[in-house]
Amino acid sequence: MILIRRSTPDDASQIAAFSRQSFYDSFARFNTKENMQLFMDGPFNTAKLEAEAADPSQLYLLAEENGKLVGYLLLKDSTEPALANYEAIEVSRIYVDHAITGKGIGKLLLDTSIDKARELKKNCIWLGVWEHNTKAIAFYEREGFEKFGEHIFLLGEDPQTDWLMKKLI
Repeated sequence: MILIRRSTPDDASQIAAFSRQSFYDSFARFNTKENMQLFMDGPFNTAKLEAEAADPSQLYLLAEENGKLVGYLLLKDSTEPALANYEAIEVSRIYVDHAITGKGIGKLLLDTSIDKARELKKNCIWLGVWEHNTKAIAFYEREGFEKFGEHIFLLGEDPQTDWLMKKLI
């Protein structure tokens, strides 16, 4: 059984390690070793991730199975100019252990995040997803998200295009 819970500061190092491994597993085959290393040393620096995960203003939802972290989602109060007319919240990250993808953990995390967004009086939830991540895009579309724009995501020194997707809640 999968348990979803909010993180505590004690989870920070576990979230950091899971983040780095999940990002690497998801994107290393599509990027150069140098750009992956630059990204891991920058935004995915372990100390930075631990500080972020320990910050109570960040809402990390952890998915655990038998006490083991198998996925997480990060909700952040941030917006894009195109969403200025909404009370929006961002799904900044969502990662599931590659060994068990397709078992509904991502959907459970996303559903829980929508419940949390509603509790926070939000009427829109949004995210950015790499334009070539067709599997993730198809998942978000099945969940009712629609594309509303694009922005550049810098992976190391490689500018990549993310689709911006939103769902009214």
